[in-house]
Amino acid sequence: MALSLRKVEETAPALVSLYKTAGNSLRRHGMAGQSVAVYLVVDHSGSMRRYYADGSVQALADRVLGLSAQLDDDGRVPVVFFSTDIDCETEIELAGHEGRIDRIVAGLGHMGKTSYHLAMDAVIDHYLDSGTTAPALVVFQTDGGPVDKAAAERYVCKAARLPLFWQFIGFGDPGSKQFDFLRRLDELAVPAKRPVDNAGFFHAGQDPRRVPDEELYDRLVAEFPAWLAAARARGIVRG
Repeated sequence: MALSLRKVEETAPALVSLYKTAGNSLRRHGMAGQSVAVYLVVDHSGSMRRYYADGSVQALADRVLGLSAQLDDDGRVPVVFFSTDIDCETEIELAGHEGRIDRIVAGLGHMGKTSYHLAMDAVIDHYLDSGTTAPALVVFQTDGGPVDKAAAERYVCKAARLPLFWQFIGFGDPGSKQFDFLRRLDELAVPAKRPVDNAGFFHAGQDPRRVPDEELYDRLVAEFPAWLAAARARGIVRG
């Protein structure tokens, strides 16, 4: 159930345009009126420093909030910051969204390496503990491959039995071999490796802020409807 336009206008007027654009994208993809839990996972490894400094991470967080307001009515998104370990589990909200990423990161300290599977485990635990039966869209941002590829692949396959769709988004050079692993995750065999295709991947380039809002939303949700239909058919998502 979406938040009303009036509620968004009252609590986060700067996000009204994003909210409207997200709604248009959801209608194009047949997702209008769908209830979906939205998560954001953010890479906090050392190579990400410039994307925090130039506002790219904050811009992504704002866009995810705009999308979430169309899919959920609580006005907040659970967020996991990860590097070598889980650096922080928190929330971002419509109210007070401006500068929220900088405020969180200011208290995190060391930026380590890149452990996807720990972040995935944190999302899985949060989802199971929440008690919701709604399907979930996990926006998983990173600028490179994981330190433990086998563990990351194992978690994607394990999570395919849960109502979670992992939409990976890469910051950086689309031609970089750093993203070869994510391309492989996107193409893991069904049903040999996992019961349904529960992951997608796309690049946002070296300046993610330049990706138009409409394009970003279309890419964030493009694979979700096919996953949702397959997951319902397998009984992974109920209703």
